[in-house]
Amino acid sequence: MLDNYKVLTITHHNLNVDEIGNFVVHYENKDHLKSKLSELKEKAKLEELIYLSTCNRVSFICYSNEEFDLDYVKNFFSYVNPELQSDKLKKISKFVDVYHGSKAVNHIYEVASSMDSLVVGEREIFRQFRESYQQSLEFGLVADNLRMLENSTVKAAKEVYDKTRIGEKPLSIVSLAVKSLMDTGIDRDARLLLVGAGETNTLFAKFLKKYEFSNVSIFNRSLDNASHLVDLLGAKAYHLSELNTYNKGFDAMIVCTAATSSIIDSQMYRNLLQKEKDTKVVIDLSVPNNVDASVVDGFDINYIDIEQLRHLSTENLEFRKTEVHAARGLLKAQLMNFNNYFQQRQLEKALNVVPKEIKEIKERAIQQVYKKQIEALDENAQALIAEMMNYMEKKCISVPMKVAKKLVE
Repeated sequence: MLDNYKVLTITHHNLNVDEIGNFVVHYENKDHLKSKLSELKEKAKLEELIYLSTCNRVSFICYSNEEFDLDYVKNFFSYVNPELQSDKLKKISKFVDVYHGSKAVNHIYEVASSMDSLVVGEREIFRQFRESYQQSLEFGLVADNLRMLENSTVKAAKEVYDKTRIGEKPLSIVSLAVKSLMDTGIDRDARLLLVGAGETNTLFAKFLKKYEFSNVSIFNRSLDNASHLVDLLGAKAYHLSELNTYNKGFDAMIVCTAATSSIIDSQMYRNLLQKEKDTKVVIDLSVPNNVDASVVDGFDINYIDIEQLRHLSTENLEFRKTEVHAARGLLKAQLMNFNNYFQQRQLEKALNVVPKEIKEIKERAIQQVYKKQIEALDENAQALIAEMMNYMEKKCISVPMKVAKKLVE
């Protein structure tokens, strides 16, 4: 019954990420995308279509009774990208995964549940799937069948996230660094030095804002480039050259600059300490490290660098992958529920004509077949017959509906 659900997808599993762009729909604006997808739907003879494109996958989620054989797939992607090179078309079976029926439905479940993602457990793909559906709905590309699939997929993904630990344990370097800082038990009014104002430290600063750290000093080669962090944190900015003479002490230091060698040596670090004896937290997110090895070896510090965080990220990812087995058990049950729901819905749609036809039969009996006999009766008898016919109409409608419901239970 699910045979018309089909998916064509190209992902990081089969192709380098930078080559996936050959198979996406190229467009200039939203109206242009709507036009191209509508044209694709018509040319490919699809009843319904959802277009999902992310940084490492492109998926065409379809409802169609067409046979998605190799020739069809070649023609499909020729419609998607008329400039697709012939050598790519010849090898397209190596790039494109084709799913049919229940396998297509289960694949979409796994995509939305982030089980098929480059980074297992990252919920961004769930948001992207829902936005893709809403866009296709807005474009008039989906109807009842993909509506049912979207509803079921949302339920399945939410159950996976709620009942497994697939999304636990952070993976991004910055989030792991922030967690490491918080795990030290540092106070919210601790003196923090943020050395560098690039993308990494900007992300770090957003966490500092979230956790309400109130005493941050920023050092950067350009004060203008640090102004966004000053505004975000209510901090004071210094030129990077002033770090060597900074005399207000610190409790934790987060370092990430574009320097290709260490910028914080033993002498500078000794100056920064201001003769304080307590253990300091130093987080070095630079590649290569900006904190010299002599600082790590010669002082009492809680040192965290990017290699430690990468190792932890790998461990956390492996933990998430162990949850995939449990998630698949949940999806199996969801797939059975969807199959039953889908069959029931098809019966409901097939039986939609029943009320109208029964009503027409009743009207024809009263107004044509038995018209003369009914007119010969008195008013009370006519009213009784009308009441009886209305009762029979309702019962004749309800019986097949009840039988259909029992068939799919």
